[in-house]
Amino acid sequence: MKGSHEIIIQNRRLRYKITVNRNITILRGNSATGKTTLIEMVDEYSKDGPESGIQLRCDKRCVVLSRGNWERDLQDYHDSIVFIDEGNGFVKSIAFAESVKQSDNYFVIATRDSLFNLPYSIDEIYGIKNTSGNRYQGTKRIYSELYRIYNPDAFQGKPDKIIVEDSNSAYEFWRAICAKEGIVCETAKGKSNLFGLVQKSEENRILAIADGAAFGPEMERAMSLKNVKNVVYFLPESFEWLILRSGLVESAELGEILAHPADFIESKKYISWERFFTALLIEHTRAERLSIHKKEQAKSLPLPVI
Repeated sequence: MKGSHEIIIQNRRLRYKITVNRNITILRGNSATGKTTLIEMVDEYSKDGPESGIQLRCDKRCVVLSRGNWERDLQDYHDSIVFIDEGNGFVKSIAFAESVKQSDNYFVIATRDSLFNLPYSIDEIYGIKNTSGNRYQGTKRIYSELYRIYNPDAFQGKPDKIIVEDSNSAYEFWRAICAKEGIVCETAKGKSNLFGLVQKSEENRILAIADGAAFGPEMERAMSLKNVKNVVYFLPESFEWLILRSGLVESAELGEILAHPADFIESKKYISWERFFTALLIEHTRAERLSIHKKEQAKSLPLPVI
């Protein structure tokens, strides 16, 4: 599946409007925020249709996956939006992660846990909020929509240290900037190590850089450090995405792809957008006879001013 898909589901009392943009969408929040109610309404409609008293509008089939024979049930779902309520422990398993990687479905997962086996985006972690209420046939209908939990912040001034998730081309690029500016630069050698390095760093002002397209599972504990550390996170989609947006690669179609990536990224082929942008960069540099190792491309990027 590819593209963004709007889902509107309602009964006489509640109305939800959500848009899914990628293969994995995470719903967070405490009890009584509406996550389970939303998924129960999807389940009722998928079983009984309009006779359930629920209206559901979406250009894709919407279904609910629950514990039990989830592996067998998932095999029957194709090109669908699959909802999973919290409490289904299988979402934390390696087996489920492998099934998602091979699936042509989108997944909307309600969970309070960080799912470290799944590479989901920081931009697709949402809470549910009530936006308004209206009188409708003698009852008050509550309107609910999603909001992004994590919003980007900007580093003000000059950091004392930059910690980079990557250990290859991205690290070489940022290390070159740091050498020019007299800033300490360190590689975390993987996103799971970033938290520990920030936590133990003695520098006062830290800028942490990682690929936002797959950093979602790390966000909760990463943001918890802001209570004790002066740290800002710079989380672009990926380093390859930065190269593609820099203007170094010229292509008539590239602007449209970067403006609306969801329309071009097939979820079954690319478990995360990070992998798509890597493949896109390789394709366009080969096509333009600029097929250079990413380390060389990193050296060619104009150095930003810190």
